[in-house]
Amino acid sequence: MSSTNIPLSESKGSMNNMYNSSVDDDLYFFNSKGSNNYTSTYKNSGIENLGGSINGVGGVGLSVNVGQDPIIPSTSSRNRITTAMGGGINSARPMTSVRAAGFSRQGKVNGSTSHGGFDPFNQAGYISSSNEKPPSPTPEEQIKSLEKKINQIVEESTLYLSGPNPNIQLALEKAKDAAKKERLLAKQREQMGFGDQLNLDLTYCALFTLANCYHANKMYHEALNTYTIIVKNKMFNQAGRLRVNMGNIYFEQKKYPQAVKMYRMALDQISNANKEIRLRIMRNIGNACVKMAQFQDAITSYETVMETIPDFQTGFNLVLCYFALGNGEKMKKGFQQLVFIQPNCIEQNDELGSLSKDESIEDHEVFNEDNLRALAREKKQIAHKYINLAAKLIAPVIEESFSLGYDWVVETIKSSPNSEIANELEISKAIQYLKSKKFDLAIETLKSFENKDKVMIGTAATNLSFLYFLEGDYKQAEKYADIAINNDRYNAKALTNKGNCLAQKGEYEKAKEYYQEAINVDAVCAEAIYNTGLICKKMNNIKESLQWYEKLHAILRNNSEVIFQIADCYERLNNLQQAIEWYNILISVIPTDPGVLAKFGSLAMKKGDKTQAFQHYSESYRYFPCIISVIAWLGAYYVDCQVYEQAILYFECASTIQPKEIKWQLMIASCYRRSGNYQHAYEKYKKIHEQFPENVECLRFLVRISTDLGMKEVQEYVNKLSKLKAISNNNSNISNVSSNLGEITSSINKSSSKMNESISNNVENSTESLTQKAYKLNSQNKSEELDFDDDVVSLLPD
Repeated sequence: MSSTNIPLSESKGSMNNMYNSSVDDDLYFFNSKGSNNYTSTYKNSGIENLGGSINGVGGVGLSVNVGQDPIIPSTSSRNRITTAMGGGINSARPMTSVRAAGFSRQGKVNGSTSHGGFDPFNQAGYISSSNEKPPSPTPEEQIKSLEKKINQIVEESTLYLSGPNPNIQLALEKAKDAAKKERLLAKQREQMGFGDQLNLDLTYCALFTLANCYHANKMYHEALNTYTIIVKNKMFNQAGRLRVNMGNIYFEQKKYPQAVKMYRMALDQISNANKEIRLRIMRNIGNACVKMAQFQDAITSYETVMETIPDFQTGFNLVLCYFALGNGEKMKKGFQQLVFIQPNCIEQNDELGSLSKDESIEDHEVFNEDNLRALAREKKQIAHKYINLAAKLIAPVIEESFSLGYDWVVETIKSSPNSEIANELEISKAIQYLKSKKFDLAIETLKSFENKDKVMIGTAATNLSFLYFLEGDYKQAEKYADIAINNDRYNAKALTNKGNCLAQKGEYEKAKEYYQEAINVDAVCAEAIYNTGLICKKMNNIKESLQWYEKLHAILRNNSEVIFQIADCYERLNNLQQAIEWYNILISVIPTDPGVLAKFGSLAMKKGDKTQAFQHYSESYRYFPCIISVIAWLGAYYVDCQVYEQAILYFECASTIQPKEIKWQLMIASCYRRSGNYQHAYEKYKKIHEQFPENVECLRFLVRISTDLGMKEVQEYVNKLSKLKAISNNNSNISNVSSNLGEITSSINKSSSKMNESISNNVENSTESLTQKAYKLNSQNKSEELDFDDDVVSLLPD
């Protein structure tokens, strides 16, 4: 047999591969690559870069030298049956016939055997060499890898949306990325011919996550569009439930008709087997109807829920709708349905239940509570909250008086499974009496707990202490505060009431101790912290007071009283800059408070900023034009600016508020006089004299103006003025005599008894008061050239 020829045009790459391959490769590996048709015009330029021989299998090679014609096998040699691979004396005959038995296809090479032993299953061929690259993944593997990546991105988005550290913006970015990759994956499937293998679950998951993220980021339009894509795709079997989410979005947008429509569409697509979900949707429909004031439709939905699986929230909403319609009988019926709902039972630890009241309980047995018991306790607290709210709502309207209404409510609750909250409603009844200013009935109701219920006696005694303190009966207030403290030493409010009673008696140190004990019990007891700051102010410890108020400010950030106290502390410490900053904060919290604005204006005046002071005084007057100090400052400001017409308006307002105060009318007349309007000034002084005939200053100005205007009444006013001056002189002489008598009696009293000392002190005090009055009269006796600016300065606040 003749040898099989290997074409040179394929030998560069193919034979190198054969050279690097294992000895067990197929002998006819290269014959599978097309035909070997070569022309006689084959040039050696195609292999001019080959510097040596090209080796074949078994060491047999075709030597090709540069510059020589290559050996071209003929067609006849190709078609002839050959018995060797060609060339070489030592070439071995291939033994392909025994290959199936595990023998190598090669024989001896240079007198030696080159096979690797017995390998009938060709297992050595599966061991890849270190130079080989891993096989490229198949299309199915590529698709599965992309699906895995998309699932991972969706999980990351979900964690960012509702994980322990939420980040809704990053969650939205991840959801968008997952939806985009899912669309690319669908296109790739179609291109590869796997369109019928679409992963619907992955598509649904990506779109649903994206819609949720849009909703969380308040991008309602995009969320609705995404949900619409899902619900309109008939390939998603349970997509109709998502109309509930669409209804929730419309509800948040206050588009209640569209929300009800979506809820009803979702309700139609959910089977009766999913009873709980259907009831929740009906409750949502009722809530939307309440928002639209369609109470009858809401009642229909709520009644359906209460007849099937009643719950406390729906029961409270039903009572609320009955209350809106004003149907008292229905309110009673709804309240009875609410209170007779079976509450969640809290399983008690058997070991704790077997202990008597006198035995102690270890701390780990109390605080080592499982999550299920904690959840049950939380639900029970929510149920009690709904019952209390419903009772307080309907009690004043279901009977002729709220007292009878509360009595009916309490009796109904006592006969229900939730009877333990009946006493709380008794406290609510007392508070309602307080709101109605029926203090006697409130006290009587609270006192009934002394012999009725020892559990609620602490709460009742605390409220009684507070009531007596407001009424000014501090002895009774302290008594009931002690009762509350004895009942529960860790009652922070009772300790605060006790401190208030002691502070009222002036025992500031003891009061401070009780306040601090209350703070140790309840670190956020605002009343105790605030009162501690006040006590420190009373004790003139401003810095400590400031520390307490700053601590309280960290708890109550926007409380105006706390901010005012901090600003006042800084003002007392003469730190005007910090005081102004805190007053600025206070104005941002209560921008319309006239007192705060006036205070800010006075601080600005202390700092020398007259423009800012005028601004804040003007704002204070605008919100409440009845503060005399503000009106006086504004009037004096316009006088200082010589805008007398504007000043007159403020002084007239002041005279309206204080009609018996003569200084405002004198200021009005002085403004007329300083502005050159002597006729109006004369008429104003004349009216003042008629109202206050004994005022010397008014008569003096009347004499001056009537003289300037040439009035006939000049002599009359002169006579009146001289008479008043004579009377004032007599008063001054009397005061001098009285002072001399006081000196004589004081010298005599030095050697007399204690009784005479007291008598002389009384005489001295009386003469001193007479002297002060005379001094005031003398001070009013000014010269005719009285400067108007002195009057203005006297009106300005400090």
